[in-house]
Amino acid sequence: MEIVNLNDAKTRLSSLIKRVLEGEEIVIAKNNMPIIELVKYKTEKKPRKMGQFNGRMKMTGTWEEMDKEVLEMFEESKLFPDEDDSN
Repeated sequence: MEIVNLNDAKTRLSSLIKRVLEGEEIVIAKNNMPIIELVKYKTEKKPRKMGQFNGRMKMTGTWEEMDKEVLEMFEESKLFPDEDDSN
């Protein structure tokens, strides 16, 4: 693990990032006190756990039912014109 002074890290940031991506550990220090560790961002996605909201959420009505006001907003929207209005 290498400790790099903040001012030095500012000028060499690109090369430090490259080294971190290659697996090195870099710590940035200010006045010789470590303040930040540069680490590679992890994109791991945990598998979704089925049923985690079971009993916590309550659905009223059905998916087919839609609020009349919301339906009118979609039908009258210029973003979703009728096929007849496209001319």
